[in-house]
Amino acid sequence: MKIYKVFLKLIMLLLVLAPTATLAQLNGSYILSGKVNDEHGFPLIGTTVTIKGTTNSTATDTTGKFSLTTNAKLPFTLVFSAVGFQPQEFYIKNANSAVNVQLTSQSLLINEVVVTASRREEKLLKSPVAIEKLSINALKQSPGPSFYDALENVKGVQMTTTSITLKVPNTRGFNSPNNFRFMQLADGVDMQSATLGVPLGNAIGPTELDIASIEITPGAAAALYGTNAINGLSNLFTKDPFRYQGLSVYHRTGINHVDGIGVSPSALTETAVRYAKAFNNKFAFKINASYLEGKDWQSNTRLDQNPTNLKTANPAYPELTGTSNAAYDGWNKYGDDALAGSNTVSIKGIVVDGVARPNLTVARTGYNEVDLVDPKVTNLKLDGTLAYKFTPNTTLSYTYRYGKMDGVFQRGNKISLNGATVQNHKVELKGKDFLIRGYESIENTGNSFNVKPLADNLDLNHASNSAWGTTYKNALTAYATANGGLTSANLAAANNAARTAADAGRVEPGTPAFDALRSTIIGINNWDIKSSLIPNAPVTGGAALVQKSHLFNGEAQWDLTSKVKVVDLLVGADVRVYEVIPDGNNFVDFSRSIADRNTPLADGSFGENVIYKKYGAFTQVTKTFFDEKLKLFGSVRWDYNPYFDPKFTPRLAAVYSPTQNHNFRFTFQNGYRFPSLFEALSYVNNGRVKRVGSLDFINNGLGYLDNSYTQQSVTAFNNAVKAQSTTGDDATALANRSLLKVADLPKARPEQITSFEVGYKGIFFDNKIFLDVDAYANRYNGFLGQVQVFVPNGTTVGTDAAVLSMLDINRDPTTATSTNVASAGQSRYRVYTNAKNIYNNYGSSAGLTYNFYKRYTVSGNVSFNKLKAQQTSDIFVTGFNTPEWSGNFSFGNREVVKNFGFNIVYKWQQSYLWESPLVTGTVDAIHTVDAQVTYRVPVYYATFKIGASNIFNNRFIQYAGGPTIGGLYYASVTLDGLLSGKKQD
Repeated sequence: MKIYKVFLKLIMLLLVLAPTATLAQLNGSYILSGKVNDEHGFPLIGTTVTIKGTTNSTATDTTGKFSLTTNAKLPFTLVFSAVGFQPQEFYIKNANSAVNVQLTSQSLLINEVVVTASRREEKLLKSPVAIEKLSINALKQSPGPSFYDALENVKGVQMTTTSITLKVPNTRGFNSPNNFRFMQLADGVDMQSATLGVPLGNAIGPTELDIASIEITPGAAAALYGTNAINGLSNLFTKDPFRYQGLSVYHRTGINHVDGIGVSPSALTETAVRYAKAFNNKFAFKINASYLEGKDWQSNTRLDQNPTNLKTANPAYPELTGTSNAAYDGWNKYGDDALAGSNTVSIKGIVVDGVARPNLTVARTGYNEVDLVDPKVTNLKLDGTLAYKFTPNTTLSYTYRYGKMDGVFQRGNKISLNGATVQNHKVELKGKDFLIRGYESIENTGNSFNVKPLADNLDLNHASNSAWGTTYKNALTAYATANGGLTSANLAAANNAARTAADAGRVEPGTPAFDALRSTIIGINNWDIKSSLIPNAPVTGGAALVQKSHLFNGEAQWDLTSKVKVVDLLVGADVRVYEVIPDGNNFVDFSRSIADRNTPLADGSFGENVIYKKYGAFTQVTKTFFDEKLKLFGSVRWDYNPYFDPKFTPRLAAVYSPTQNHNFRFTFQNGYRFPSLFEALSYVNNGRVKRVGSLDFINNGLGYLDNSYTQQSVTAFNNAVKAQSTTGDDATALANRSLLKVADLPKARPEQITSFEVGYKGIFFDNKIFLDVDAYANRYNGFLGQVQVFVPNGTTVGTDAAVLSMLDINRDPTTATSTNVASAGQSRYRVYTNAKNIYNNYGSSAGLTYNFYKRYTVSGNVSFNKLKAQQTSDIFVTGFNTPEWSGNFSFGNREVVKNFGFNIVYKWQQSYLWESPLVTGTVDAIHTVDAQVTYRVPVYYATFKIGASNIFNNRFIQYAGGPTIGGLYYASVTLDGLLSGKKQD
């Protein structure tokens, strides 16, 4: 593969040019060992033990013991550091020194170090932007069933659970289940799926045994991390095999669906194994494996988002309400998409109580999501790392990561992932002041499928829309004849009878015929179904999601502080290339003609691979003044995508620290986001609505940018025709032509954010209280989203033919009737484009931690986020999708008595409006309690944990159309430090 070879050559060149040094042969290796306790005599787990001035380090095990292999020249100093304790140094004179250290408690965060805020180590208290850190101890104390669930407790983080295997974090508004604006990194590797466009951090990232810490930066981070991080990022760090050695085993057994609603109580199990070994502190390796299996949360909310009173339904038919709504469009039902103007037929000539009524819009019946998606989910994770130290400060490593998963996520529609895989190959050379990293991500969607075309084609296999509509009309007429006409009293019964007649013979869930047809459809990668309009489509239609891609990323950074002297200077650069194998249904070779793009070539391929790339570089300058009480930050980043003009992203920040314990910060930054791969280059045929990327050349020959009407205006136009005419005649349509609005979509450009932030971090009362407060204001220009438009076939907007083609009855080409001329019909496109309005949102968050007695700690946080109201409507709904108020409160003690601890967390959020192209509706307020107790048995290297998330089983949804989440109750055991060579008490 040409791109792959170029990429490998680039990485090898970077490695050759990297700063390197030789180290003279030191004394023979020897082992230092010892133990670390707190002031009460309890062992401290996870204490970092480092040879001062080097990266040679290890960590204490579950009994507080450590061993460190080194060949460093004596004497030297060991540095001991642990979260919540004052660092301590210990002078080593000879290899036989007895090392027994006692650390003293202090503020939980006073000496905590982070790297994400500025891409270099700095104290969390003096970070130039808002940042949160979850240490290994905080992750272990979380009552959530997995380490990733701990993110829900972080100040300012909103979690969206689309599946047990898929959790998507967001900060500061504009949330979505496939979040393009929030970056997830795992050891520097981007966890965003290239073609699916969904973050997979908890599905393919670190295992429970290998996670070391998580850092979260709410808000814009594009100035240092590039165009995917304008809403923030999470950075997952795994355990260093030099520091964390030995064999560890983890097993969790849980139960969900305990109330038996929809699904019987089900077991959820997860098992993980980790082994790491270092040799003479020169070479080390680690391997990880984990496997999860269970039954997923179910999306089975039956709310109707298109009630009869809406203009998109049938306001002239008030009798048809509730389950009798002829244009019912359920939250978790597919194939009934009346609100979007799809999957509907128009019934003419209805007379009720002797009076003619307008045309009746009737939606196809469709299928519920729970009948289409298998609830069983599995998640397999495998990874391994080889590491070699050229010097104590220079390490070369290779990491391979493999993830295979099932689950459901929501994009424009629901996607059922079955056996989707992602592989990572990473090579990294890291020194004291430089970093060079290259990685490749390989994606394959396996046996996944799109839920909407599955439902559409199940119905269409029974009857085409026109045939189904004819049967419906005939049955309605027969009912009227048998019952003396249609009346207000029998209209609902008549329509229910007509639907039953029209659906007679369609495959029903739970039958062998349904299972066989479903299996056939999800195995075909062509979402069209054979008809007179599409004669070459498969007879049954398809729904398979076949996406295969490669992502190549190379990056480097160099800290020039030691060479520049007068300022701290950091520079870096990166390059990223996406290579997608076209499948003819989601991604295509645009060099081929429109007619041929979906047709395979003689070799079975669909043309040349699709390439999408971008480049970036940054520099950051830092300078302190007034005895380091004032620290100024300045950075600028340059990003280039060949489809757009280069963009410069600045960040300016100041941190003022009048004392060590009180820190004020002020930050201004700008950021850009190029369209993601899917937003830029997709070409999806979905229910005869083509979803197209934002790059303007895709428009060639299709006309949706400059020859289309907006969906809102077409809906208003048809509503007016229905209200004024019982036949939907052309004369009435032409009389309402002014209601149609030309879309006139803009040429796509990068999304821009301008952000202002102030914050304070402080410690009070002898390091007992930690306070963290921030406030922000964001301004979005060119917000990227989707808009649906209608193109008149064979004519231009404004003509009579174009107006008439917008009638519902002219969805497809039609022949002339007594009231309507022939029409070439319409084509529908859902286009990624920029909003025309500028959006402003603002908010604040505050967190407080109080260590009030011994190790008893209470903490809480609250977040406020608000979108400023718009004076004019936009071409699409942006979807702020964030509660105005949310927060949580926790109470715990990691060691109430020796080896026994607990933690309780209460979480809440206000009700709010969720808006998306698929489902719009209100998300009810959420109130849940999580709790856990932990007991350690150091002599057996064991930790036992019993806990529950949502302990009172208060069923809730986190987004409209999402799964209903209940209680999950679990017990786990962890054996940590086996075969590490450390003896237990």
